[in-house]
Amino acid sequence: MGLILETLPGAKRAIFARYHLGGCQSCAFSNEETLAELCARSEIPVAEVLEHLLASHIHDSAMLMEPAAAKLESAELRLIDLRTREEHEAVVIPGSEFFTQELQQQLFAGDASTRILLYDHSGKNVLDQVAWFRGHGLNATFGLRGGIDAWSREIDPSIQRYRIEVD
Repeated sequence: MGLILETLPGAKRAIFARYHLGGCQSCAFSNEETLAELCARSEIPVAEVLEHLLASHIHDSAMLMEPAAAKLESAELRLIDLRTREEHEAVVIPGSEFFTQELQQQLFAGDASTRILLYDHSGKNVLDQVAWFRGHGLNATFGLRGGIDAWSREIDPSIQRYRIEVD
């Protein structure tokens, strides 16, 4: 499952939404477990789950924006940083805003047609936030594919790259 989750960033959400697997301790799966093993113990055909994952990935990909496209459209986008305050204060894409509860209220009460681009560190968690924004009526919300790390590699190498280490 680890490789699937790495390759298809929205896979965990897709599996949970359709099959209610992976959301709690009783239905959890590990990164070491294979898709075939998960399907066997859940009595779900592997081909069905794989088809669902691929369709979900196509849907998720439409919610992401490539760094180059974001750069071209940056004047028309409200760029929102979803990372921690410490990360935002250390390294930031110029013109972006740090996501706070006050900003959230402002966005949700504002013009629903505002084009919003959300970014995190690596793009691995941004899809859930995009889905959440869209679920609240902000349908012109996208996530930056690869996060600030991809922006640094592909658009602006002056933005320092970093690694997050968790104990």
